[in-house]
Amino acid sequence: MEKLLQVRDLTIDYCSAELRTHRAVAGASFDIAPGEVVGLMGESGCGKTSIALALLNVLPKDRTRVTGSILFRGQELLTMRETSLRKIRGAALSIIFQEPEAALSPVMRVGNQIAEVIHAHRRWSWKRCRDEAASAIAAVGLPATERIYLAYPHQLSGGQRQRIVLAQALACEPALVIADEPTASLDAQSQADFLVLLRNLKSESNVSVLLISHSPEVQASLADRLLVMQSGKIAVDTAFANLNRHPSHAGTRTVLHPNRRPEVERVAKSALVSQGSSVR
Repeated sequence: MEKLLQVRDLTIDYCSAELRTHRAVAGASFDIAPGEVVGLMGESGCGKTSIALALLNVLPKDRTRVTGSILFRGQELLTMRETSLRKIRGAALSIIFQEPEAALSPVMRVGNQIAEVIHAHRRWSWKRCRDEAASAIAAVGLPATERIYLAYPHQLSGGQRQRIVLAQALACEPALVIADEPTASLDAQSQADFLVLLRNLKSESNVSVLLISHSPEVQASLADRLLVMQSGKIAVDTAFANLNRHPSHAGTRTVLHPNRRPEVERVAKSALVSQGSSVR
């Protein structure tokens, strides 16, 4: 199968002011194919977010040392110049953060924030960018009304803000979206609604997703394949169904305990039946 992303022997070291080194990621290797949703899970501090930031090449160069290879569409991201990276970030490769507040300006209307992303990567008039932003809002299940477009982040609910962040990430039709704990800050119903939205997007488009979540429920709902990290290393790379049936690795049993299976099924079913629920 053709590979959109190829990560080989990725190692990430954080260096302190006292010249001490902490190895966050040790020799990680994995691929993502076009249209594939790859789940990445593991205990807190195992290196999941470090991998996400390395893929975007935004780790501070004065405090981190990153080695290995990250090929995106055959181009090496780790040695790419910043001017070239800016053309890729937000356009071909985008990210959804756990907290919408990390991606949204509190003093700018949300519709214009989406339009700004489009304007940065497309040579379009501001009017066309605004129209495309309104379409992006509708595409993530929010009513494309003037009230939503002109709202400031604090005027929207948590679920609505997370959908705006998703609209931002998808506005330029990226090939790969990194979703870093995208439902962690949502209540149960908003989480279920958001999972249904992501599932629908998965079936309707060819976008690839690196889904970072420690939640087996979220992974069971969306992931085609699952990577499990332990102590900075990828310990397991397999289909989610295989992992759930045969959690043979010790680290896997810690993250995905067999007695959590009913919870996985309950939340997945809840997400399915919530398709008719209102946006929260």
